Amino acid sequence: MQYLLILQLLVLMTLANGTPIVAKKIFGPRFSFPLDAGTIFVDGRPLFGHSKTNRGIVVSILVTAVSAPLIGLDLTIGAMVAGAAMAGDLFSSFVKRRLNLPPSSQALGLDQVPESLFPMLACRNALSLTTQTWRLASGSFLLAR
Repeated sequence: MQYLLILQLLVLMTLANGTPIVAKKIFGPRFSFPLDAGTIFVDGRPLFGHSKTNRGIVVSILVTAVSAPLIGLDLTIGAMVAGAAMAGDLFSSFVKRRLNLPPSSQALGLDQVPESLFPMLACRNALSLTTQTWRLASGSFLLAR
């Protein structure tokens, strides 16, 4: 049972994190509005950067939520996983901007940990996740990326 749940969560996290990339390839610049609206933080750098868009967040939540029932989980779990994964992605982007790393740059660990840990924490009660289960799921997601 736990292994099935881990697999389901991995599928949802992969969808949540991959959907904005696919949406960018499909739509190009259409419907793409920077989430931070060009806001500059007190350090003189962008809050998140131009690659974090409203379209990416919305499409991620919609696709992941609609996909959740197809793999045996509730629609709200899908929305929760996507929302938390996107929050993790925004957290990573915020930190990377503070470290003066360019948008879409890779930062080992920083790109993966929040995007897997935040969803596990967000749905731990709804799915009765044990500490062992969410560690396994988060670790599996890190390895899969």
